[in-house]
Amino acid sequence: MRKNRLGKTDLYVTELCFGALPFGPLQKNIPVDECTNLLIEALKAGINFIDTAQMYLTYEPIRRAMEATGIRPVIASKSVAGSYEDMQKAVEEALTQLNIDTIDIFLIHAARIDESVFTRRAEALRCLLDCKARGIVRAVGVSTHSVRTVRAAANNSDIDIVFPILNLSGLGILHGTRDEMEEAIKDCIANGKGVYIMKALGGGILIDSYKQALDYVRGIPGVASVAMGMVTPRELSYNIRYFNGELDDTDVIHADQARKRFIVVKILCTNCGRCRETCPNEAIEERDGVSVINEVRCLTCGYCVSSCGEFAIRMV
Repeated sequence: MRKNRLGKTDLYVTELCFGALPFGPLQKNIPVDECTNLLIEALKAGINFIDTAQMYLTYEPIRRAMEATGIRPVIASKSVAGSYEDMQKAVEEALTQLNIDTIDIFLIHAARIDESVFTRRAEALRCLLDCKARGIVRAVGVSTHSVRTVRAAANNSDIDIVFPILNLSGLGILHGTRDEMEEAIKDCIANGKGVYIMKALGGGILIDSYKQALDYVRGIPGVASVAMGMVTPRELSYNIRYFNGELDDTDVIHADQARKRFIVVKILCTNCGRCRETCPNEAIEERDGVSVINEVRCLTCGYCVSSCGEFAIRMV
């Protein structure tokens, strides 16, 4: 599989990045052994890039897959931490749970925040820069759905890596249009930032336009990788064959994650509003005193699940 350099870093990553969100507790909640085996298969097939996050709770299968194969992939993680202390804890947690001395990429996890993230989370960013200076983080960046944040990142000398949302239909993009996001991404690339893309299939919504959707994001010069969530061996195999140029007209996609949806169990909802504040696509609204998920806007990321203290949000 083709490898690309991430901006000006010394990190070379496969064009297919294994997204570790969907098989974890926020979505499919697949048993750890199954997650581990899927990652083992991915690593042995040549994928060398894994994207995870503190909130995904998927460090264990990644560590176990590395131990089983002896293969050390490039690992990107992220945290919503806003303070220096909380970000330091997030980095230490990643290093400990992954059993590594250095994490390759650590991102400010800021899906719905605009360019103010760089002032609102200035102490968290300072922590990541200090970790980079100490050699325990190799590259620092931001994960975002916001056009304005991507534009700001393009001119921020502290940022090495940008992980933005982009897809053919513009699903989930905040503070601008699809074309504006594409232009902001191109500015990042022109300024030497490493860019990899999330939600190229819109959380599974664009699965029927699989090739067209992926051809679109891969067609942007300088995009190093595309993060794809995978939960079964046949999905893994299909994605690998696509990125290796091995698909033909007889291939039929099997995307189990495309069938997931989230609901709010009304009897459990206390209308605290945390899920509405957390949702990166503003897909949750208040209706008759409870939160309700707008399935048209929902990208099935599952971030709302982690925000609900009543466990009222369920995947069905």
